[in-house]
Amino acid sequence: MAVFLFPGQGSQTVGMGRDLDADFPEAQAMYNRAVEILGFDLRAVSFDGPEDALRQTELTQPALFVHSAVLDRLLQQGGLHPQATAGHSLGEYSALVSAGAMSFEEALQVVKVRGAEMARAGQNHPGAMAAILGADPAQIDSLCARAGGLGIVVPANLNAPGQVVLSGEIEAIDAAVKIAREMGIKRALKLNVSGAFHSPLMASAKDALAAVLDRVTIRDPKVPVYQNVTARAVTSAAELRENLLAQLEQPVRWEESMRRLGEAGHDRFYEVGSGKVLQGLLRRILPEATATGVNSSADLDPAHV
Repeated sequence: MAVFLFPGQGSQTVGMGRDLDADFPEAQAMYNRAVEILGFDLRAVSFDGPEDALRQTELTQPALFVHSAVLDRLLQQGGLHPQATAGHSLGEYSALVSAGAMSFEEALQVVKVRGAEMARAGQNHPGAMAAILGADPAQIDSLCARAGGLGIVVPANLNAPGQVVLSGEIEAIDAAVKIAREMGIKRALKLNVSGAFHSPLMASAKDALAAVLDRVTIRDPKVPVYQNVTARAVTSAAELRENLLAQLEQPVRWEESMRRLGEAGHDRFYEVGSGKVLQGLLRRILPEATATGVNSSADLDPAHV
């Protein structure tokens, strides 16, 4: 049973989508529509960069979303359909489109607002994130408690066994990295991000995101969507909408989501979009499952998928 997984911010690469735009009229039409909705040249940002521009949250999120949505459309037109979907943070919007819960156009309208508002929140409420590798849950709790005296610090991405990303105020995150090293945790490093995503520091983005979510149509999905906030299958439009909003400040429970998919009998996964991050995480969480990357024209060949 095939599951489509969609990557989030951090997986972007300069050049992504160029071959799709050149090879498939459907991809070209979707990029044309995206340029109309966004009001800037998405092709230039996605295909030519520079990398610093593509790393800006307000540009990264639409670029990744459109690339994944194009690949999903082409896969499904080619006859490969998911029995469930999931997306990491931003990737959740591609997952909803794949599952038939949102149109490409309306999801992109939401992503445009989400990216801009998260970038603004990062400027107005500066924060940071740090990857903590090799720590167990008790160590993560201790780390957050000890560093929390200096400000907000919370788990943001529960990615895989021994791989957690913390998010919060800069001083608290700096302290968490230092304390983690003192505790003998395998590795702790700050990430090159523009804000404290999936933390209370994103609260100022909530009103604008809620307003745009209220304006778009969200339908019951055709297949279950395993959402970040609940880490379980969601089949209700109302719950999908509620969880999209909560996701701004709540952690991405990715490991738990993948385990639930495995428990439901899913064993064939496709990472639809840029990079290989989700394939790597899946191999750590469900080593018996198969993981295939689909991020280019060549990957759409029936022999590959």
